[in-house]
Amino acid sequence: MQQARSMVSRLSSRLQALASAPCRSLSCAQDVLHRTPLYDFHLAHGGKMVAFAGWSLPVQYRDSHVNSHLHTRQHCSLFDVSHMLQISVPAAEAVHLAAALLKNPEVKLAGLAARDSLRLEAGLCLYGNDIDEHTTPVEGSLSWTLGKRRRAAMDFPGASVIVPQLKSKAQRRRVGLMCDGAPVRAQSPILSPEGTVIGAVTSGCPSPCLKKNVAMGYVPYEYSRPGTPLLVEVRRKQQPAVVSKMPFVSTNYYILK
Repeated sequence: MQQARSMVSRLSSRLQALASAPCRSLSCAQDVLHRTPLYDFHLAHGGKMVAFAGWSLPVQYRDSHVNSHLHTRQHCSLFDVSHMLQISVPAAEAVHLAAALLKNPEVKLAGLAARDSLRLEAGLCLYGNDIDEHTTPVEGSLSWTLGKRRRAAMDFPGASVIVPQLKSKAQRRRVGLMCDGAPVRAQSPILSPEGTVIGAVTSGCPSPCLKKNVAMGYVPYEYSRPGTPLLVEVRRKQQPAVVSKMPFVSTNYYILK
């Protein structure tokens, strides 16, 4: 019970930070936030709205972050991604579609907080945190995105840099980390076992499924092998971490055939 309370407390802190931190990209630079077609729908269902990349989006609903996360893993949840222009129905029909989907008792609404912890458990990158325009696919452990034909033809932007990295070793790599102690946050230093700063965390949170702290970050290639012991610095204190394979939680994606 004490462990469960501790996990909820740490995730609550993560949730508050997500809601109150200077928001990514455009959100704090605009006086008026954009609204998706489901804005009123979110409010009607208890959505707690926050600024995110220039949009007003739900960080959670009436369910707790942890319950929403676990429900998504066990059943199904509906996320609003229309702020990414990924909506395949007319805006006027979006509410009707969402309402129809929620008639299935297994489907619940989920917000940014659950999306963030779920994608981190899955080892997925958040653009602007874990990758940006200065990150190559090799550095980001995303080499699988480059097919054999493109590698051979070298007909894509950045090929002159990326293809040599595929054939040798990039100087840095994105890795997963399992950490003891307090939750690790973005920008926390990653240190060698000797205490030398070698990289930085880009994302981190307590994992509701594993009940452990998980994180991602960049380290030099020689420290990127799974099982490598490292240190992370949290609130000026060093605590142990281990390079771990990703995803942290096995994926079970539904693929439409």
